[in-house]
Amino acid sequence: MKLLLHTCCAPCSVYCIDTLRNEGIEPTVYWFNPNIHPYKEYEARRDCLKEYAKLINVNAIFEDNYGLKEFCKNVIDDLENRCINYCYKIRLEQAAKYAKENGYDSFSTTLLVSPYQKHEAIKELGEKLAKQYGIEFIYRDFRVGFREGQEKARELGLYMQKYCGCIFSEESSFLTHSNIKPNLPDGFEFLPVKRNIIINKEKKDKKQYINLLLEADPSEKMIEKYLKDGDVFILRYKDDVACIAVVTKLDNDTVELKNIVTKEEFRGKGYSKKMIKYLADNYKQRYKKMIVGTTENNIPFYVKQGFDKYEKTVKNFFIENYEEEIKDGDIHCIDMYYYSKDL
Repeated sequence: MKLLLHTCCAPCSVYCIDTLRNEGIEPTVYWFNPNIHPYKEYEARRDCLKEYAKLINVNAIFEDNYGLKEFCKNVIDDLENRCINYCYKIRLEQAAKYAKENGYDSFSTTLLVSPYQKHEAIKELGEKLAKQYGIEFIYRDFRVGFREGQEKARELGLYMQKYCGCIFSEESSFLTHSNIKPNLPDGFEFLPVKRNIIINKEKKDKKQYINLLLEADPSEKMIEKYLKDGDVFILRYKDDVACIAVVTKLDNDTVELKNIVTKEEFRGKGYSKKMIKYLADNYKQRYKKMIVGTTENNIPFYVKQGFDKYEKTVKNFFIENYEEEIKDGDIHCIDMYYYSKDL
């Protein structure tokens, strides 16, 4: 089966893609969401989906159409019914049309995972468009896995939006403070989700983690120096240590991320991103800034995590502080580059 999966965002796609793959169906992600506003929100959701698609190796098609003016023009006279009369229709019809014109035999949508959407209306519209375009609409009630998918998305550090998409749903979300509970069909209940990831501050024997820390910093002497007064944080997946970070205080306003490393078998799952977010949330109540020193190769990673302010370069740092030659990939490390993020 060649399935085109209209996808509203990365978090909503998690359970849908996992379920389809378990059925032996390999979907192609299709981004077409001119309902999402403002542009920074549109950009954040789109770019997060791009990263997630690469992470899980799923084919993805992105049709960029930031349609604020067109959207407002078509819904302003009937805001209460904007979802059914315009928002669902424009996205699902474009997906059905693209699928038919590009050799797909079926289409579906991640909108079916949310208990906050008008589920039956989405199903009815999908089936209607399937007849109109002569293509199959794959219906699944993904709602049973909504919380499971959201939890996995958080564990992966995916961008989690706070409202459905358009500026009117944003207004509604802030006015109601998200206290409205979804309407669920009779007999429907969320499956309980066991938290697989826990992050704790290590208060006992910090030196027990030196072997893992050495994978990111090959000097045991340097590690012992910042371990002495540093805070050590452990991210556990189930019962296994997956990621470690060490943070030290520089002054009353600033902390430094001295070391962060993920075990080899857990790499590529977003755990370092999740750890950095946790650290920022943990320290922002007491400090204004977090800095990190890194090699040239790793600058893009830290910039993506919010360390977007260049602070300084310490010349010959790796030559003067390490006895052996330090290499990062094919690069011989010489200088240390410092970047910061506001907390």
